[in-house]
Amino acid sequence: MATGEEVGMVARAPEEVRDWSDMTSVCLAETLSRLPLEDLWRCAMACCRSWRDAALSRPGLFAALDLEPVFGESIPGAEAAAWWTPAFQRRIDAMLRSAATFAAGELSPRLSILSIRTSSSVTDLSMLTVGACCPMLTELGISNCYEVSYKSLEMIGQSCQNLRVLKRNIFNWLDPTEHAGVVPEDYLRECPQDGDREAITISNFMPKLKHLELRFSKLTAVGLKSIPEGCKELEVLDLFGCTNLTSRGIDQAAANLKNLETLVKPKIYIPHSSFHMGRYGHWQLYDERFQTNVFQI
Repeated sequence: MATGEEVGMVARAPEEVRDWSDMTSVCLAETLSRLPLEDLWRCAMACCRSWRDAALSRPGLFAALDLEPVFGESIPGAEAAAWWTPAFQRRIDAMLRSAATFAAGELSPRLSILSIRTSSSVTDLSMLTVGACCPMLTELGISNCYEVSYKSLEMIGQSCQNLRVLKRNIFNWLDPTEHAGVVPEDYLRECPQDGDREAITISNFMPKLKHLELRFSKLTAVGLKSIPEGCKELEVLDLFGCTNLTSRGIDQAAANLKNLETLVKPKIYIPHSSFHMGRYGHWQLYDERFQTNVFQI
């Protein structure tokens, strides 16, 4: 008669060893669809050819490319400074082009959300690929991408007629110390100067926008006036840091946007130490020039 110990040993079946390579492409693609964005790109896509092919067989996996959480969770300092190396910039640009191409697939373009910021290698040429491959784009974030001009905005507006959200913010050029030690000074100096042209282009080619962010843009009353003329469906307008605007101009623009629910005014505190007194003569002259008191809500 078998003892209890012997019965227990007999009852234990050997563990089944499964080979991932035996999975069908359909099952593998379904598994990959449950991965977060970072794991999909850094692990699954780089594992082997079969996994890459399985991912590419599902264009829906690339329906959104949002790098904001990744940048937001990064630790300031050496890690943030690495974003400005040429090698990192090339990888981001290649990733952008690949995502647009992958999302196009063989049947229909799928990329609907694209958020990529602070990359000097993302250019008008890169956005040309996005516009050609991703006409279903509904949300676009290109903040701090200084090599992207109004030409890209025009092309995206013509190609992506379902665009609802546009984030076109730039760095805080009023207080450069905010980015000291992270963002190269020469890049900060190259911030877009044609805020009015960009605003007019947005108005002319993106009539269905509901959410528009133009933080620290250098647009003036001319550009602001054009926005309600073309983007009549706007619900959110963020003008934080746009110091070339006046309270009266902002109120007039808001009055012409019947669906507007959220308006962020250019209210901002600028440390006196951020400016050389010789440049403005004295601080009171700066207050009068930009009418900083009218920004208070």
